[in-house]
Amino acid sequence: MTMEATRYDDGSITYPGHPRGPGGTEPVETVDLSEYTAEVVTWTTSTATPPGVREPNHLAIVEFDVEGESVRAIGQLTTGDVETGDEVRPVHVDELREPGAGIREPESQEWDGSRFEPV
Repeated sequence: MTMEATRYDDGSITYPGHPRGPGGTEPVETVDLSEYTAEVVTWTTSTATPPGVREPNHLAIVEFDVEGESVRAIGQLTTGDVETGDEVRPVHVDELREPGAGIREPESQEWDGSRFEPV
């Protein structure tokens, strides 16, 4: 499973991708962030989570260095045992939340994604 960021005409990269880059330029390719490691910029633990989300829910803002371009992402951590500055990598999980919880039809959503795991 990939964690796709988007590179634009001007060389900038965002995650997630958008129809236009930060400088208003067109997307030109995707970059698989799962091939890179990232550094934890900051993290927190939520103990009051939405229906179907694990409790406690450990979250982090991480920063990838992709060929000199900084790419930040926010996501769940696999553990609360992290510190700012730790190196993490994206790992695929089948369910980021319980499909049966909440008000949306489970078949209408994608439930898989990436969590960040300490290296």
